[in-house]
Amino acid sequence: MTDANGRFAGKIAVVTGAAQGIGFATAQRLGREGATVVVADRAEQATLDAVARLMAESVDAHPAIHDLEQQAGAAALYNAVSDKFGRIDVAVHNVGGTIWAKPYWEYTTEEIVAEINRSLWPTLWCCHAVLPHMRAAGRGAIVNIGSVATRGVNRVPYAAAKGGVAALTAALSLELEDCGIRVNCVAPGGVNVTRVTPRNPAPPSDADRKGFGEVMEQTLRDTPLGRFGEPEELAAAICFLAADEASYITGQTLYVAGGGIG
Repeated sequence: MTDANGRFAGKIAVVTGAAQGIGFATAQRLGREGATVVVADRAEQATLDAVARLMAESVDAHPAIHDLEQQAGAAALYNAVSDKFGRIDVAVHNVGGTIWAKPYWEYTTEEIVAEINRSLWPTLWCCHAVLPHMRAAGRGAIVNIGSVATRGVNRVPYAAAKGGVAALTAALSLELEDCGIRVNCVAPGGVNVTRVTPRNPAPPSDADRKGFGEVMEQTLRDTPLGRFGEPEELAAAICFLAADEASYITGQTLYVAGGGIG
């Protein structure tokens, strides 16, 4: 059920990486609270399926298929949303996710580039692309998704990318202080997600399984609540920062990680 009088009633919200996991849960919550939601992802069928699920709940959801690792994809996304709806009130930048898990010296050059491409460039490009529209309107809320992996094992390139997202958020907030635009970051810990698109198209090797197993062990060990979070728990925090009730909060990274911090 949607709430026509909810926190986001009448607002236009874009959620990237919204075909699954945290992105889908965030789009779902925004829509249930009254937003018109643009579900942005490059996985076409998964995006269409996500929109169908949301529409079945009476959420006003719209698909947007773009490769956000590229500047052109981010620009096309936000230009299309602005052309269709006239504005962007909320932008949640969620694209990312580690591909490999192993000691840094075992990464190839190509793998390092791929990790940065997936988990840093989409947020950089999307912030750059949405700002002209929000600045023209004199308002807006951006929530970028970081990670506690900035102090984790076996994911140095991903950690560097997510550290960059947190730094982008802090620095950008200073430049936006007179623009009516807030920008914050939510840093998840371990989250239980059901993936509908593969982390890595290649079959996992024994080394991959070992590396990710070590990541899981370290994450649980460093999580005081002793469990992984649920996508809906992350969505609650993201939507709080995106809402008008968080009007005095900008430039912050909120760790939603069961007590763990990056």
